Amino acid sequence: MNWSGLESLLSGVNKYSTAFGRIWLSMVFIFRVLVFVVAAQRVWGDESKDFVCNTRQPGCTNVCYDHLFPISHIRLWALQLIFVTCPSLMVMAHVKYREGKDKKYMELHHGSHLYAEPGKKRGGLWWTYLLSLIFKAGFDTSFLYILYHIYHGYDLPRLSKCSLDPCPNTVDCFISRPTEKKIFMLFMVVSSALCIFMCICEMFYLIGKRIAKFLRAPHENGRQVFAEQHELTNMAPSRSQYHRADPTLAESQPSLNRRDKVKQGGVTTTL
Repeated sequence: MNWSGLESLLSGVNKYSTAFGRIWLSMVFIFRVLVFVVAAQRVWGDESKDFVCNTRQPGCTNVCYDHLFPISHIRLWALQLIFVTCPSLMVMAHVKYREGKDKKYMELHHGSHLYAEPGKKRGGLWWTYLLSLIFKAGFDTSFLYILYHIYHGYDLPRLSKCSLDPCPNTVDCFISRPTEKKIFMLFMVVSSALCIFMCICEMFYLIGKRIAKFLRAPHENGRQVFAEQHELTNMAPSRSQYHRADPTLAESQPSLNRRDKVKQGGVTTTL
C-alpha cells in the first residue's frame, strides 16, 4: 500500500469536510482500513485451506466451501471500502474544477476572483457534498444487507451440513477459528453501522444549517440594505454636536432664583 498517496488523499478529503466528516474519515481509515490490512486479512487467510469436511469424495469439499462462502469476506470488505471512499473524490474533483475555473477567470479579468473560497460548500458544491454523503451511507447499507443475505445473518456456525453433488450423502463441514472470525466480522459490521450514523448526522447538519441560513436571509438582507444606504451619507451627528448655549438662560436664571426666594419667604408674586 502506498502510504504517501493515502496520506495526501486523507489531507485533501479532510480539508473540505465538516466536523462530522472528519470523524467519519477517522473511523473509516483507523477502525476499518487499518484493521482490515493489519488483522482481518491474516484471520481470514486460511478459510479455504483449513476448511474440512468429513468425506474423501473428490470435489465435495470444494462444492461445499463454495456453497457456504459464495464470496470471501475479505474481498467483500475490500469492495465495500473502495465504494465507500470513492464518493469523497467527487467533492475533491468539484473543488479542483472550481479552482481551475477561478484561475482562468483571474487570467481574463486581471486578478479578480470568480470564487472567494473554492472549497466553500455553497451552490453546486453543497449539492455534490450532500450527494456524496448519500452515496457513502447507501453503499455501506447495501453491503451490510448483502453480507446478511449471503450468510443468513452475522454469524458463523461451527458446524455446517452439506448435501450437494458430488457428496455421497449429508456431510459435516468445519471452518477454522469460527469464534475469532465472528468477532472480526461483528467489528466490521458495527464500524460500518457507526459510519452510516455519522453520514446521517452530517446530512442533518448540512440541511439544518442551510434551513437556518434561509430563515436568517431576510433579516441579513435588511441589515445589508440599511448599511448600504448609510454608506452614501453619514449618520446624523449626536445631539451634543448641535447643542448651542441658550441665549435666554443668562436672563432667566436670576428670575428663577428670585422666585425661589419669594416662595421661601411665603410671598407669592407674579413676575
